[in-house]
Amino acid sequence: MIAVSSADGGVGRSTLVAALGGLLTLAVPGPVMAVDMHPVPWGGLDDRIGRSNAATIWDAIRDLKTLTSRREIERWTQRSPSGLLALVGETQGRGRRPPRHDEAAAVADVVRRLYPLTLGDIMPALITGVWRTLAAAHAPVLVARATTDSVRHTMRLLAHLRVAGYSDAADRCVLAVVATSPATGRDVRAVVQQATTTASAVVAVPFDAQLARPEPIDVRRLRKQTRNALVELADAVLMRCADPRAELAVAKGRA
Repeated sequence: MIAVSSADGGVGRSTLVAALGGLLTLAVPGPVMAVDMHPVPWGGLDDRIGRSNAATIWDAIRDLKTLTSRREIERWTQRSPSGLLALVGETQGRGRRPPRHDEAAAVADVVRRLYPLTLGDIMPALITGVWRTLAAAHAPVLVARATTDSVRHTMRLLAHLRVAGYSDAADRCVLAVVATSPATGRDVRAVVQQATTTASAVVAVPFDAQLARPEPIDVRRLRKQTRNALVELADAVLMRCADPRAELAVAKGRA
C-alpha cells in the first residue's frame, strides 16, 4: 500500500498519484490500482485518469461486501492511458456522494489484498484517520509544492506526526516536491535541502507542461527529466514496499 497525502490542499497530489501509478504500471508485473479517497465532489483523480464509464468509488462502497475478486472491483474502475486502474472520486451527486475517509479506507483495505500495488490518493493529513492510514501503509508519501511555505508546512506535519506517536510513519515517509514553474528559486532549493534532514527521502519533480494540464496523464509523453524524477520516486517507494524498515535501517547504519 502506497498512501499519498499532504500538509495542504492544491499541491498536485492527484497528479502525482496518476503519474507515479502510471509509471509503476509500466514497470512492475501485475496490475496497479489507485483509490481516490477525496471526501469532496471535485478534483481528485477524475481528470488525471480519464473516464470510459460512469463508475466511481461510490459503487465500490455500495457493493463493498461483493468485492471478493479483481473482476468484481474492475466493474467500477477507470483506466489511464498508461494502464493504471483507478476507482475515481464521486462528483455527480443525484443520490451519490463522495466517501468519508473511513468508507474509502475500507475499500482500499479490500483492494490492497487483491492487487500487487495499491495507491491511495488521500485528503490532506489533518485528521487522525489519515495519520493512521499513513502509518499502516508500506510507503507513506507526502506531496508539497516547490514553495517555501508548502515545504515548511510539510516539515511541520512530520514533526507533529512524531509528537503524536507516529514516528515510524514519519521516519519512513518519502517527500515529493513538485515544481510549479520552470525555474525554482534559491530560497526554495534551500528549504528543500533542509527537508532532507526531516524526511528519509526527498525527490524533486520538475515542472512539466503535461502535468500542468487537467487531462489524463500518459507517463510515456512526459519530459525525460520528469520521467527520471518519477523513477527515483518509484525506487524510494518500492524499497519501502519490499521492506518498510530497510531504508531506515540503512540510514541509521550510515549515521
